[in-house]
Amino acid sequence: MKKNHDTLQRFIFENTSVRGNLIQLTHTLEDALHQQRLPFLLKKALGELMAASALLSATLKMQGSLIMQIQSQGLLKLLVVECTTHADGGIKMRATAKCSDDISDQQDVFELIEHGQFMMTLDPKDGKQIYQGIVPIEGASMSDVLENYMRRSEQIDTKIWLTCDGNIAAGMLIQKLPKTMSDTTPPDDDAWNRVCHLADTITHDELLQLPSNTLLKRLFHQEDIRIFEPNMVQFYCSCSRESVSNMLRMLGEIELNDILKEQGKIEVNCDFCNTHYSFDEVDAAHLLISEVNLANSPNVH
Repeated sequence: MKKNHDTLQRFIFENTSVRGNLIQLTHTLEDALHQQRLPFLLKKALGELMAASALLSATLKMQGSLIMQIQSQGLLKLLVVECTTHADGGIKMRATAKCSDDISDQQDVFELIEHGQFMMTLDPKDGKQIYQGIVPIEGASMSDVLENYMRRSEQIDTKIWLTCDGNIAAGMLIQKLPKTMSDTTPPDDDAWNRVCHLADTITHDELLQLPSNTLLKRLFHQEDIRIFEPNMVQFYCSCSRESVSNMLRMLGEIELNDILKEQGKIEVNCDFCNTHYSFDEVDAAHLLISEVNLANSPNVH
């Protein structure tokens, strides 16, 4: 049976306010992380965070980016995942991490976090206001962190199961929607507790290996479930020479000239895809000329 790798599967429990999503990532995980020299425990953590970002992004009525970050003052400095949803339903994502060199795969990722916080940013990309929520890191798993965020910031009942073995990242989300005044669905007061109890029986191997239809039937064979068409997920990095040029312009002429004097050229590597960008003295001069022209443009206010 064909597996649901690199797809996100939405489903709802009929006649209830409970919905869910399933995700498996293989090529996306490999493409996002193979250029980054990270220890296994950070690749595992990023894989789980990538799965979580897609699961939560699929619950939003938004075309744009959802960015998750774990920031810390410990040996682990940063985990970040950017997940972008497009008009056709496709999902693209990228991820990276920053850490000290002296960590080992025998450690737990949460041992590396000190004074940590979890941050979620929603960027609609259409001129609408950017939203950002920040909560302290609580719990001993990525699922705990995400559930704590949803409880504190969104106040929506949400359960999340996540796993990653280094080759596949997978996850499942179950969410209880708030009842609205226009909701004519007959109440099923026990649905949320019943579904969560059944979902808690899931194993890591089932999440990683089973096709979504098989997994849903195994977990919820007595429930009436509607399964929607899956959405494709893939890695994509939005970096470009133009975006790097814009970033360098912000440094200003004095700092750019200092770098050129010291190193002979300006070199930048993308943290997400490891693409290398190099600017010599002529390139830097063009950057500064472009900046002057932009500043003098009558259309700039």
